[in-house]
Amino acid sequence: MHNAYFDFAAPKNEPVLGFAPGSPEKAALKKALAAFKAEQADIPMYIGGKEVRTGKTVDIRPPHEIKHKLGHFHQGDASHVTAAIEAALAARQQWADTPWEQRAAVFLKAAELLATKYRAETNAATMLGQSKNAYQAEIDSACELIDFLRFNVHYLTDIYRQQPASSPGVHNRMEYRPLEGFVLAVTPFNFSAIGGNLPTSAAMCGNVVVWKPANTQVFHAHFFMKVLIEAGLPAGVINLVYADGPLIGDVCFAHPDFAGIHFTGSTGVFQTMWKTIGNNISKYKTYPRIVGETGGKDFVMVHKSADVDVVVTALARGAFEFQGQKCSAASRAYLPSNIAEAVKTKLAETLKTMKMGTTEDFSNFINAVIDERSFNKIAQYIDNAKKDPKAKIIAGGSYSKEVGYFIEPTVIDTTDPHYITMCEEIFGPVLTIYTYDAEKFEETLQLVDRTSTYALTGSIIGQDRYAIELATRKLVNAAGNFYINDKPTGAVVGQQPFGGARASGTNDKAGSMLNLYRWLSARTVKETLVPPTDYRYPFLQEA
Repeated sequence: MHNAYFDFAAPKNEPVLGFAPGSPEKAALKKALAAFKAEQADIPMYIGGKEVRTGKTVDIRPPHEIKHKLGHFHQGDASHVTAAIEAALAARQQWADTPWEQRAAVFLKAAELLATKYRAETNAATMLGQSKNAYQAEIDSACELIDFLRFNVHYLTDIYRQQPASSPGVHNRMEYRPLEGFVLAVTPFNFSAIGGNLPTSAAMCGNVVVWKPANTQVFHAHFFMKVLIEAGLPAGVINLVYADGPLIGDVCFAHPDFAGIHFTGSTGVFQTMWKTIGNNISKYKTYPRIVGETGGKDFVMVHKSADVDVVVTALARGAFEFQGQKCSAASRAYLPSNIAEAVKTKLAETLKTMKMGTTEDFSNFINAVIDERSFNKIAQYIDNAKKDPKAKIIAGGSYSKEVGYFIEPTVIDTTDPHYITMCEEIFGPVLTIYTYDAEKFEETLQLVDRTSTYALTGSIIGQDRYAIELATRKLVNAAGNFYINDKPTGAVVGQQPFGGARASGTNDKAGSMLNLYRWLSARTVKETLVPPTDYRYPFLQEA
């Protein structure tokens, strides 16, 4: 079915641009930002290769500059979701029959377009649409998305190469088919790379896809869809629709050809989806694949042997890059009593040096949270902490939505290891610290493990190798991505495949071969070269 001898060499990770003053990449990025701001984009859906406009538009505004309108997108309804499914199914057979090297070429070309021709534009779209500074956009919408496309081609080639043994007189082979039906990809606002990877990883395996991005990520999703089309993606393979999540679920999960969901978003939504799929299981032609990454309450566990500066840097970056809106962001920290005050004092001083404002000012480390709903939720946690005797705000605590949805990096110091902000996911620039008795390290590891229902990322910081080994062993189920002497963020495709367990998802490891297996259905083919002509086995013969 696929040419096992056709090889794609293992790629190298895309280098990160620095945007130094006077550099050509900085000039190109500023030009792209200005162009997008002046464009007033009219963003359609893409169904069966056609642009679809409904006239029911939703404005898109930068979270850090809410008075400015970037453009609008056309919102769809149930009829458009149905049309997307029908377009996908119509394209399915020809796409599945397309030789692997031809499918791979589409995604390799898309990666090359992002790395060269459209590098400034992919970053600018993310900076404006999702309020990421230049560095955060570069490592996301450029480098990580490029890496997903290139590494997945390499991984899938390796999968196709894996073939069973054959005994004498027999030729065995394994065919890796796409799923029988369509895949629904539901993607979040916080990473353009996730928005690109979830539909393309399934499509790369020969599947057809209905893609629903978060409304707050439509600006970049639309841009990436145009890149895929320019790269040669055939009509109907990926269909981009903008409709309410529950409506998408009502249509897709009731369809007999629903074959799988690739999801990143909230735990509650994912659990509701799983329940709905289970209730509809008798309707489907095949058991759907359910792949999801939800949230985290990610920890930094600090040992008494840790270096104060290492801890402060890990917390400052891990908790507050991209305003704490990474699934992997550090949101709870456990400090040993011997260095706790030094860490808290230096961390508060460090946060005062972080400038906050628009993404177009490259001196700003902190930008805006994604929308008003998120702003209000985070502000409520901060306000409650200000009134609670178990909590004390030792840094930040202020916020304003007059110009944009700005919230200062905030550190809460609590005396209660089960205080609400130590347990509940906030998804914003809020870090909660608990100080433990430095001589009760192992007991505190149990506390870390049992505090949260999530198990996405976590880190241990210390110089005592025995302590590091103990933490690595005791916290084996507490994080799908575990970091030693580092912040718990920044997974790199091909280096630290990403995903967690417990309430954090199915741990199918985006950025690895494991994820691609979920979008394949294997068929074993046995061919007997010289078939037998008599049913009798030798043991039946007389001596």
